[in-house]
Amino acid sequence: MLLAIPLAWMQLKREKLRLLVALSGAAFAVILIFMQLGFQTALYRSSVRLHSNFDYDIALISPKTDFIVQPESFSRRRLVQALGVHGVASVSPVYLSVGRWSNPAAPAETRNIFVVGFDPSDAVFDLPAIRDHGHRLRMPDVVLYDESSRPEFGPVATLFREARARGEEGIETELAGRNLKVIGLYQLGTSFGIDASVVTSDLNFRRIFPLREPGRIDLGLIRLEPGVGVEEARERIANAIPADVEVLTRDGFIQREVDYWSGATPIGYVFGFGVIIGLTVGGIIVYQILFADVSDHLQEYATLKAMGYTNGYLFKVVLQESVILAVLGFLPGLGVSVALFHLAGEATKLPLEMDLRLGGLVLGLTVSMCAVSGALALRKVRSADPADIF
Repeated sequence: MLLAIPLAWMQLKREKLRLLVALSGAAFAVILIFMQLGFQTALYRSSVRLHSNFDYDIALISPKTDFIVQPESFSRRRLVQALGVHGVASVSPVYLSVGRWSNPAAPAETRNIFVVGFDPSDAVFDLPAIRDHGHRLRMPDVVLYDESSRPEFGPVATLFREARARGEEGIETELAGRNLKVIGLYQLGTSFGIDASVVTSDLNFRRIFPLREPGRIDLGLIRLEPGVGVEEARERIANAIPADVEVLTRDGFIQREVDYWSGATPIGYVFGFGVIIGLTVGGIIVYQILFADVSDHLQEYATLKAMGYTNGYLFKVVLQESVILAVLGFLPGLGVSVALFHLAGEATKLPLEMDLRLGGLVLGLTVSMCAVSGALALRKVRSADPADIF
C-alpha cells in the first residue's frame, strides 16, 4: 500500500498552484534547517581545528580555561611532572595568546590575531607545512601565517608568494608592536573565535609578549609510548600531579571545547531554535495545503467509505501525500542549500560542508514534519460521512 501512490499524487497535482505553494513551504523549511544545522556543525568543527591538528595523546589545560582562544595559564612544572609518569614518551609546552596584527598591505589597519608558540624541535603540529618550516622558526622574529585566514588581515599569502618569486625570504609586518617577518604559510582555517592565526617558536613568542612569565604555559601536550593505553595513562598522570590542571584524552579535550560552544554559549541554542522555527513554518504551510485538499475531496472520501474503504486506507492516502510533498520539497531545498553552503563558506572561511549524514538528517526531519502535518489534517477525513454523497 505504501507504494500505491497514484491516488495521492493525482490529488496533489490537480491543483498545481496549491502544490507549488506546498513545495515552496517545504523547500523553505529544508533550506532553513540546512543552514542552521550547517552553521552549527561548522561551529563545532571549526572550534576544534587546533585540537585536531596538534600531535598528542593527552592534553593538560587549566580548569579555568573556558575555550582555547582565551586560555588560563598554569605552571610548566605540571608538564615536567607528567613526563616522569610511566608510559609518557615526551611532552611539549604550548603558548597561546592574541596580539594586534598589522595588515602588511595597509599598516594602519590592525586586527587581533591568534598566536601559537611552541618549541620547533617538538612535533607539536600534525601539519606538514608547519613541520617542514619548524627549523626556520628558530630564527628571531619570524612567524608562519595561516593562509586560510580571513581577508581582512591582508593579502598575506599573495604578497608572500610574490616576495618568494623575487627571491626574498618573506614579507615584513608588525605584531603586538614588534617587527617580524612571515617566512612561510600553512592551512588551518578560521573558527567562531579565531579569524586568523600565526605560529612561531616559544622564544619568539616571549619576544612578542615580553610580559608573559616563561614558567607558565597555556597548554601541555603529552605523547605516550607505543602500546600504552590512553585512558590508563591519563589516570596515572591525573593521580601523579596536583589537581590545578585538567588531564584530558584527545577525545576528551575536543569534546570539552564542543561542550563549551554548545552549552555555555547561546550560539548552540540559537541554531537549534532556528531548526524548530523552520520545521514549524514548513509544517504549518504543509498542514494548510493538506487540510484544504482533504476538504475539497471530502465527498470523494465519503464515496470511498461507502464502497467499503476504511479510514485506515484514507489515512494512508493523506500520509502518502505528505511524503510526496516532503521528497519533492527536499530536492530543490537541497540544491539551493548546496549553493548557499558554497557562498557562505567562501565568505566566512568556515567548514560548511554538505555530506550524507547532514542530508539524511534533514530529509528525515522534513518527512517527519510533513507526516505530522498530514496526521493533523487526517482529522478531517474522519468527518467524511457516506451519507454526504446522497
